[in-house]
Amino acid sequence: MKQLIFHACLLMLLGFTQCSKEHAPAAMVNPIVIDPILDSPKTFLALGDSYTIGQSVTAAERFPAQTVALLRNAGINMGDPKYIATTGWTTDNLMASINSQQLSGPYNVVSLLIGVNDQYQRHDTTGYRERFRNLLLRSIDLAGRRSDRVFVLSIPDYSVTPFAGFSDTASIRRQIGWFNDINKDETVKALCNYLYITASTREALLDPTLIAADGLHPSGKEYAKWAAWLAPMMTTVLR
Repeated sequence: MKQLIFHACLLMLLGFTQCSKEHAPAAMVNPIVIDPILDSPKTFLALGDSYTIGQSVTAAERFPAQTVALLRNAGINMGDPKYIATTGWTTDNLMASINSQQLSGPYNVVSLLIGVNDQYQRHDTTGYRERFRNLLLRSIDLAGRRSDRVFVLSIPDYSVTPFAGFSDTASIRRQIGWFNDINKDETVKALCNYLYITASTREALLDPTLIAADGLHPSGKEYAKWAAWLAPMMTTVLR
């Protein structure tokens, strides 16, 4: 009798154990978790004027587009750049356009290149400092309040282009220097990244292939140089 009771209990215990194995809760299994936010394409907001929108070159030759192509080649999942830029824009025009749009930030990286039309139309360095500072603060907000995700490019020197051939090129070069001193100073204070491309644009004086067909703006070849410098800088915050 005792043996029968022992065998019955043993069978019940084995059955319970087998049942427990078959109906083990899902929490006991280590699931593979995919974060859709982390795996989604990185976002790039490009702010500026004709130099950002790539006047007189194809969309693929713009420096933001070429930068994205390099980042993708480096294995970074990048979406297409979003542009807020138009030929002829001053700092005021750019800020007005930003404020008029419902931007779905934060963006992973933001580039800012603005000021040539402030120099060309106004020659107003004092006002430029305040307007540029406000744009820089807005850019930081759009980058999720991450100053390290904002990349400022200096203003190109168009004094070397055919467009400026009958102008006071020495004065243009000097004024471009003043405006770049301001945007660099404000960028450093805000702890953002600064890329000085002005010296590169002056190489167009001896190499006309660095100028677009309109005789004023950079060619895709010149923009490729900017992208080659900018992509590694952006990689540090995109990895």
